[in-house]
Amino acid sequence: MDLNSIPRTPPRQSATFDAYSMAEIRRAAATGIYDIRGAGTKRALPHFDDLLFLGASISRYPLEGYREKCATDVWLGTRYAKKPIHLKTPVTIAGMSFGSLSAQAKEALGRGATIAGTSTTTGDGGMTPEERGQSQTLVYQYLPSRYGMNPNDLRKADAIEVVIGQGAKPGGGGMLLGQKISDRVAEMRNLPMGIDQRSACRHPDWTGPDDLEIKIEELREITDWEKPIYVKIGATRPYYDVALAVKSGADVVVLDGMQGGTAATQEVFIEHVGIPILAAIRPAVQALQDLDMHRKVQLIVSGGIRNGADVAKALALGADAVAIGTAALVALGDNDPVHEAEYQALGSTAGAYDDWQEGRDPAGITTQDPLLAARLDPVAAGRRLANYLAVLTLEAQTIARACGKSHLHNLEPEDLVALTIEAAAMARVPLAGTDWIPGTGRF
Repeated sequence: MDLNSIPRTPPRQSATFDAYSMAEIRRAAATGIYDIRGAGTKRALPHFDDLLFLGASISRYPLEGYREKCATDVWLGTRYAKKPIHLKTPVTIAGMSFGSLSAQAKEALGRGATIAGTSTTTGDGGMTPEERGQSQTLVYQYLPSRYGMNPNDLRKADAIEVVIGQGAKPGGGGMLLGQKISDRVAEMRNLPMGIDQRSACRHPDWTGPDDLEIKIEELREITDWEKPIYVKIGATRPYYDVALAVKSGADVVVLDGMQGGTAATQEVFIEHVGIPILAAIRPAVQALQDLDMHRKVQLIVSGGIRNGADVAKALALGADAVAIGTAALVALGDNDPVHEAEYQALGSTAGAYDDWQEGRDPAGITTQDPLLAARLDPVAAGRRLANYLAVLTLEAQTIARACGKSHLHNLEPEDLVALTIEAAAMARVPLAGTDWIPGTGRF
């Protein structure tokens, strides 16, 4: 037999050892260090796209958009704060630090949020005059690092967010590499210029919820009990973490799923630690309901919010508001194809550039290079963000009207069905076309 005449089986790539995995093994073998990047997880996860709304027909009555109102406002911090926050839209801007972002980007976030009637958040590293000056409603983050922490700035803020963790790296601290520690960043954080900064993974003042309760009381005293106190957690064990945050005295709980972004951390964290936001909302809401605190302690969820449908679905599952980070940066101009040639020169491409820690962002957003940062016009970028926030709100409002709701907060799980068994189980809504909610014994 002529062996050359035997048909050959074509080469087959391994699903486990795919091209990316093999390249990462080679990179690790060559360098001996783990990979660091920004942004959020890139793997496919159950998400809001796996849910659909049941619009009104005969059995439900829709609202006429031109004549019947559907409110979109939200109050945050009504539990204890003397001055709770009232926002026109339930879409807020998540914490992103000056240091991670340029001063121009922080100013643009403040401008856009103010036009839209919502809040923005400081992030690690303290409060900048640009951000405070352009933000009608500003939340001040209190992090384990204490970088930039200033009691006077606490009093200038409209709310305080105690950060326990974030979705991209629950249990891990933050990173700001030396190339982004400029003179100004170093002064604000009391750090040597050009030296890598690694934040602590836990607060030095407490080891459990009893100590957290004391810290929240201290923050209330500093701010004369006027400011709402948020507690932010990365999504891992949402039922217990939310319950303990409520026990500790939080006015608002911020729950961040693993699709949420970060300035810089180990890729192994981003891709393998935490749970999707879709899996986290219902246990968090259940904890609030079991404590008779749902809608009394507000729940903000974040992690991969992209459009008004995502907003509406999060609210239907029981959240009071959402926070956006990565999407807000894209609205400002991050990863825009107009910079494609420059992204390629950095070894990436528009839509995939996530080496924010290197500080070479041609869009002028995730950089401290004064020449690059000057490319971003904070006024124009703020208008783009405001436009995007307006569209998110209108889209969510349109869906709510179609479901017959006069307020976004009237959306409920009964308005939803799931396309996959996984999403049905996580969201605790029926699989489309059935009455089956996996895991409940209901068929």
